[in-house]
Amino acid sequence: MSDQIGGAREWSPAVGLVVCAWLIAAGAAAWCAALWAAGADPAGRLLAGVGAVGFAVAALFGTRARPRLRADADGITVGGLFGARHHPWPLVQDVRVLRVRRFGRETSLLEVDTVTPAGGERLLVFGRLDLAEDPEDVVPQLLAVRP
Repeated sequence: MSDQIGGAREWSPAVGLVVCAWLIAAGAAAWCAALWAAGADPAGRLLAGVGAVGFAVAALFGTRARPRLRADADGITVGGLFGARHHPWPLVQDVRVLRVRRFGRETSLLEVDTVTPAGGERLLVFGRLDLAEDPEDVVPQLLAVRP
C-alpha cells in the first residue's frame, strides 16, 4: 500500500503478510522442536529446520525492509535486509513495468534501471509482494514524484 508522507511515497510489504510469515516461522520452529524431541529421522528434522529458517528469513526481510521502496524529490530509496540504499534521480535511467505470463497467469513487475556512481549498472525488480500494490499502479505514482 502506498503511503504519502509530505511529497514522498512509500511502498512496503503488507503487514498481514509479514505477521503470517512470523506465525508460520514460529509454528515451523515448534514443529522442528517436536520432531527433535520425538527422535524423528534426521532427514525429517533437517527438512523441518530448513523450512523454519526459510520462513524466519522471509519474515525478517519483510520486517527489516520497511519501507521497501521510497520515492521523494531526491531519488528513490530501496530497503533491504541490511539497510537502505539511496539512488538519486539523475542516476535512475528508466522505470518500467514488465508483464510476464507464467502458468497461464499474467503478472507485472516493476523494473528500475539505475547506474552506480562508479558507472556500474543495477536493475531493481519489485513485485506485488514487495509493494503491496500492483506495480502498474505504482509506476505513475513513482514518476509523479520524480522532478
